[in-house]
Amino acid sequence: MALSLALIILLCLLVEWAFSKLGLPGLLGMIVVGALLGPSVLNLLDPSILLVGSDLRLMALIVILLRSGFKLSKKSLNLVGKNALLLGFLPATFEASVIFALGPMFLPISRMEAAIMGCVLAAVSPAVVVPYMIKFIEEGRGTKKSIPTMVLAGSSLDDVTVIVAYSVLIGMYSGGKVNIAWKLAGIPLSILSGILVGIVFGLILVGLFERFDPRATKRTLVVLSLAILLVDFGNFLGTFGIPYAPLISVMTIGFVILEKRERMAHEISSKLAKIWVFAQILLFSLVGSQVNFRAALDAGLKGVALIFIALIGRSVGTYLCTFGAGLTQKERLFVVLSYIPKATVQAAIGAAPLAVMAAHGMDTRPGEIILAMAVMSIVLTAPLGAWVISWAGKALLVQEKSS
Repeated sequence: MALSLALIILLCLLVEWAFSKLGLPGLLGMIVVGALLGPSVLNLLDPSILLVGSDLRLMALIVILLRSGFKLSKKSLNLVGKNALLLGFLPATFEASVIFALGPMFLPISRMEAAIMGCVLAAVSPAVVVPYMIKFIEEGRGTKKSIPTMVLAGSSLDDVTVIVAYSVLIGMYSGGKVNIAWKLAGIPLSILSGILVGIVFGLILVGLFERFDPRATKRTLVVLSLAILLVDFGNFLGTFGIPYAPLISVMTIGFVILEKRERMAHEISSKLAKIWVFAQILLFSLVGSQVNFRAALDAGLKGVALIFIALIGRSVGTYLCTFGAGLTQKERLFVVLSYIPKATVQAAIGAAPLAVMAAHGMDTRPGEIILAMAVMSIVLTAPLGAWVISWAGKALLVQEKSS
């Protein structure tokens, strides 16, 4: 595994440099490296790194969500809170509805299977979106109206909504007993419980850091370790059906420390930025390694068409979320374009319906189609979305004084 890690790091750093010279996003190069080294192409990665790939991706995602929490000021959230909340469910609802309505016309799947596929495809990727929003906040782009903050918060809530909806539908499809009312209530309950847990642990950390005054590096390690424990605790609660969004807790910890001790927050954020240099290589290269080009080809031209038509529906929902935020047409376009990329959730649960169908002795062909569409959505939208967001931030947002 050590050799595979070394190969990934060296190639990703080299490709990131080359892509930056071409004016392309570095993370796009990292995804390409992972895809080429992965099982679908050259198959040069040690199987052991693929086995722990999901854990490594999760740890990298925790790092970037912690960084996002340290950029969420109370003033910014007060300014865009309503719009961020709408971004948390309206774009995904529009996209999933389009797939639900048109899926059976484009692909050999039932209406219920189309609904499940809609939930898998409808999640935006915080792994792609959040790093850019943090970059724009640090550069002072769109910060007067807190536009990056709005997208950052909305994209994190989006995943909670989609995953809960998916769990309801896959439970109904597999014949399990699902309390739909409790599951739907679980969306706001998950968000609220995540915020409350984050506030409690954020205050505890502030108190401990004030009392024992550890170095910034040790504070960062404590915060990161606690965040990982909270995510694992969330998985434990999930087995009992208790609504809790651990990634929201992770972001809230950073928010609390920023509000209570700003200087301390900036010190920890600076250390996390250094960790992110390594974490992003793991995250995007391992996301790329998950891409199965054969499965993507199975989606066919009709699948490609459905993905882009659904993106149009998603864009309509995203545009509606910007009303009342006092944005110009360029700024609204930026928000719409920021909601294009998909990768994180699709890589995580794209194969889950297939596994459920196989476990229950069902016809697995619909599951194979859903997996193919999930892979195709990553192939088409992650690189495109990364490039578009990078361009849009510079072309469409007004640059204020850098933070």
